[in-house]
Amino acid sequence: MTLKLLHLTKKYGQQFALNDVSFTLKQGEIVGLLGPNGAGKSTLFKLITAYLPATSGEILVNNLKASKQPLEVKKIIGYLPENNPLYPEMYVKEYLGFIANLHKVSKTNIDKVIAQVGLEGEAPKKISQLSKGYKQRVGLASALIHNPSVLLLDEPTTGLDPNQIIEIRNLIKQIGQTKTVLFSSHILQEVEAICQRVLLINNGKLVADINLNDLKLASTALITLRFDKVVLAANLQSELQPKTIEKTGETSWQLSFENGVDSGAILFDFAKKHGLKIVEMTQKGADLESLFKQFTT
Repeated sequence: MTLKLLHLTKKYGQQFALNDVSFTLKQGEIVGLLGPNGAGKSTLFKLITAYLPATSGEILVNNLKASKQPLEVKKIIGYLPENNPLYPEMYVKEYLGFIANLHKVSKTNIDKVIAQVGLEGEAPKKISQLSKGYKQRVGLASALIHNPSVLLLDEPTTGLDPNQIIEIRNLIKQIGQTKTVLFSSHILQEVEAICQRVLLINNGKLVADINLNDLKLASTALITLRFDKVVLAANLQSELQPKTIEKTGETSWQLSFENGVDSGAILFDFAKKHGLKIVEMTQKGADLESLFKQFTT
């Protein structure tokens, strides 16, 4: 199962909401969708779900064209919008039965999806009685009840406490093993924890397609440190073999190391060997936050 966007463009009058966006997602991928407010993320979701027509370009979901077969496309897509619209006066199982009926799927799917998202203990309750975390689980259950191949999640962890975030994160990881998941969030740490790949949109354009594993491998650790005594640059260079070295003060240095080098350990070993103390030390590497700033400012 694949989700493929080909030169997708959406205009409102003369204003571009999306401008020539192309990418492909494969089964088993959990991909993050990032961008500042107004970048076009919500519009992208509305186009993929065939809720809005594109101005030009095409969306293919398992080779079905959204422009030609919108109903067939909707049958294989699950969508959890940011506001998670629920009927609070309905019971959990009653609500999921209502959603199952809309999709014309067997009621046996209800118990399966309740177990899948961990709602067994909440199924007899009214939705209004649930915590925010369990309401998000109900939203996920409603998006999964027709067993879609592609799952779109718009800010699924917004407003949750840390424990609830971890629970939803683990659910998404589990679901992503067999489905194609596109996950939008403003919480960069969540994207890094859940996704293997990130799409970055700015002003309606796809400005970056980042493999997070490659990012970690390619990143360079930058160490800023201060010793309690003067250290010779030649000793640092010969024994530590940093990628770069720069003296920033009488006893202060800035060193960079290739990713994979346990820089902290070799620095402490160096200090111990020479009878030095490390008074201050900070480390920074290439991360999603710095790339987000780079591509959106």
